[in-house]
Amino acid sequence: MKIFKYIKELDCFVVNPEYKVIADQLGLTEWNEVVWIGRFFTLDNDYGEHWFDNWEERDKLQEKAVSMGIKYDDLLVINPDRFKNNADGPCHTPAERKRFWTDVLKSLDLSLETIISEALKLNDENRKAGEDYIAELNTIIEKIQAIINNN
Repeated sequence: MKIFKYIKELDCFVVNPEYKVIADQLGLTEWNEVVWIGRFFTLDNDYGEHWFDNWEERDKLQEKAVSMGIKYDDLLVINPDRFKNNADGPCHTPAERKRFWTDVLKSLDLSLETIISEALKLNDENRKAGEDYIAELNTIIEKIQAIINNN
């Protein structure tokens, strides 16, 4: 399943609408539907939940985005400085990092199995921590699988 939709005119992304619906149903949405994916991209830590906290870049695109019918909060802008840590580098320029990560996100396609696995893990963690969780998650998963398999 494609996770991102690239908006060429803005040189940014939005969450693919099909994935957005599924992520919401599975409880994968924190402040957006791709927070958990960002954690994988940043050495599997919570820094990744902020990979699209690029408000200044969004501000620059807001007027044009709104004129295109895209909400400000839906804009996901790559800031190449979020993809370096200065520990032993950087090895590439900001322009090279931006181009690379744009290509990666354009092509990112996750299996339903991976998405469901993450949803089950997060739901179980929330349940054990006494936080909100989805009691009927297995039923929701079965319905999503049936829809996807019939397409």
